Amino acid sequence: MNRTDDRLLPVLLICAQALVWPGAALARGTVPSGASLLVAALVGGVVTAALTLRRSRPAVALVVVAAACALGAGPLPAGATAVLGTAGVALALFAVATGRDTFTAVLSAVALAVWQLLQGISLHGLSDPNGLDLVLTALLYAAACGAGLLVRRRERARRTAEERLKRAEAERHRLPAVERRRMERELHDVSAHHLTAVVVTVGAAVGLRERRPELAAEAARFAVDTGREVTRALGAVRAPAPSRDDLPSPEERLRGLVAGFRRLDQPVDLEIDALPDGAVADAAYGIVREALTNVARHAPGARTRVLCRYGDTRTDVVITSAAPPSGAAAHGAGLGGGRGQGFLRSRAREAGGTLHSGPTDEGGWEVRAALPGRTAAPVERTVTGKYRWAQVTAAAGLILQPLLPALVIRTDTASAAQHVSAGVLFALLAAAQAVALLWLRRSPRTAQVVLCGLAPLWPVAMAAGDYSGPVLLPPALSLLATCVALATGAARGRGGTGRRWAVGVALAAALVHAAAATAAVLERGTAVPAWAVAAGAVAGACLVVGAALGAGRAAGRRDSAATGARQERLAAWTGEAVRDAWAERRRIAGGLETTVLARTADMVAEAEAGRLEATAERARDALAAMRALLDTVREEEASGNSGNSGASGAAAGLGASGALRPQPTLQALDLLARQVRASGREVEVRLTDRVPDRLPVGVDLVAYNAAETLLAASGEAPAVLVLDADGDTLTLTATGVPPSAGPAVRERLAARAEALDGTVTLSPEGTVRLRLPLTPPADGEAGKAGGAGEAGEEEGAGR
Repeated sequence: MNRTDDRLLPVLLICAQALVWPGAALARGTVPSGASLLVAALVGGVVTAALTLRRSRPAVALVVVAAACALGAGPLPAGATAVLGTAGVALALFAVATGRDTFTAVLSAVALAVWQLLQGISLHGLSDPNGLDLVLTALLYAAACGAGLLVRRRERARRTAEERLKRAEAERHRLPAVERRRMERELHDVSAHHLTAVVVTVGAAVGLRERRPELAAEAARFAVDTGREVTRALGAVRAPAPSRDDLPSPEERLRGLVAGFRRLDQPVDLEIDALPDGAVADAAYGIVREALTNVARHAPGARTRVLCRYGDTRTDVVITSAAPPSGAAAHGAGLGGGRGQGFLRSRAREAGGTLHSGPTDEGGWEVRAALPGRTAAPVERTVTGKYRWAQVTAAAGLILQPLLPALVIRTDTASAAQHVSAGVLFALLAAAQAVALLWLRRSPRTAQVVLCGLAPLWPVAMAAGDYSGPVLLPPALSLLATCVALATGAARGRGGTGRRWAVGVALAAALVHAAAATAAVLERGTAVPAWAVAAGAVAGACLVVGAALGAGRAAGRRDSAATGARQERLAAWTGEAVRDAWAERRRIAGGLETTVLARTADMVAEAEAGRLEATAERARDALAAMRALLDTVREEEASGNSGNSGASGAAAGLGASGALRPQPTLQALDLLARQVRASGREVEVRLTDRVPDRLPVGVDLVAYNAAETLLAASGEAPAVLVLDADGDTLTLTATGVPPSAGPAVRERLAARAEALDGTVTLSPEGTVRLRLPLTPPADGEAGKAGGAGEAGEEEGAGR
């Protein structure tokens, strides 16, 4: 289909060129010479072939089309390459703007425009009274370049949105399994280190009690401290903190990890980039730790290189170890449980990447992981400085070509007038308008005012340059640039003062341009009364400006509707993923509370009482309960059971309500942040130390729902959520909320906050603050909070 489209426009252009010349000449009875027809056929064939390849080779197509039209302009009569030299070059320039970077597109447009200017100067000097053709050509190039850049930007935004939706949809199905495997890994670490250490230490103390009685007290203290550490660790497993302010940065963690292996006489070379907190950093740390552990076990003393490169599209983590030194004994070769490689791949998969490992040609081992990068947006191809200099040099050569001896350009008799032509003045005004349009994104109001201020200068340029062409054409060109600015502002504008400004500047622009057109017509002279000219100019300007405003607002509504639909899908998928993962966490946490934690508490009690045999027995019971829970989780994962059924919910301690997904609370903020980051957005969630460990049920639920609403309203911009408590008030502060979404967010949050006597404030900068009292009214606050009455949430308020 694309190949057909690529051929269609060049064929239409060559047909249009044939109608202009030689078609028009034949209609007048003038038969072109055979040589002219042959040259025209060659030029048309080359241009058509080049335009057919404009998508795959846009820069080459532009150069070929421009060169062919310039070469054909010499021997051919006027108009023989008019269509190909304007629309053909514009089409090739449009392809460059859509397929190449912004620098290349702008450089091409500027080079072509300056080339046309120097060509006109070489032919006519600075005195051509009707030099508007140069301005029209430059505007055509600018329009083609701008349209191509706009299409490329929209296509890039569309691909970015699709990638974000794809990531969010994949994470929606993966997040519950990720949470289950996270808890499985951390429970495995607790059982493999803490509880096993208690069993070994207490058992040794019992065996040596007769010969070394002092070991009994040390073993008891160790069991008490370790039991409390197990309780804290399992509490972190059940409710990991969404904020990582108290943790070292990912780069510091990796450097500390490598330093620990170096102290074990493992030579490790480290080369890493700074990583942001998140799933990618966690996966990179886990992969490096497991890979270095395997090297220490199987190839002690082997030199190892750790490389971590964090890029826009991907993050590469490579751990390469050399062959072990001769005679090195691998004392830890039999200590592994055989799950290391599986955990490595699962970490990479959970972060959205892949991992491969295998032997190297030098006899070592390499682990290579490809993880997501910093953005979901497609990244433009990077170019070197030498390539840019080559581009500028080629453009300079093209620009200076008309100053060389005229080999391929028809020479006309230059005008003897010495004054500056209207074309040069028009070119200066058009350049000023182009600068204002380029400033439109940064300061739209300033750009609109500047464009309105330039409008009265066009009639002055017409009079100063003795312009004798169509009288309404220069004012129309000025009005066109202003309409582009107005339409762009209307597409981006949102109610309130922005809409009032748009209407005011539109009326001012219509009046200013109408006055400019009236002055131009009256200066030229006309038999129509002045009032009729003014009325017609005002009516026409108002009609054109109104159409531009309407088109801009319609485009803005379409974009807003498309963005809103994407955000709704993201919010729905995020909510579903978090609720599924939260239910999975609650299910496993229920098993911990009824089995492992209870037996660990018994172990601590026995150790405090000094009964070592009973302490060892309770530690074995807790370890057995932990392993049984792990086996149950693995069996359910292998069988594809998500654990949300009533039977599995009852087995895990949720009872008959296990068939209903519990409403998430602030304990699920880490899941919410993980899901949002998985879609390619930057989000930071922080809980200060002043937030109580336990909150009222209604406050807990409303605070979580508010966080979910605020993150959904932030769109694609980075967002920061901070929860703090001051006295009897919990404050949720969100930054990064777009001003356009602020009123709707405030209305939604106020409906929930009022049920708890809370307040919502919105600043002009887009900062939202939700304040909830920690001692809400007792008359049904949980039910009025909208969700606290759902099953199984009494115990969900504790953190």
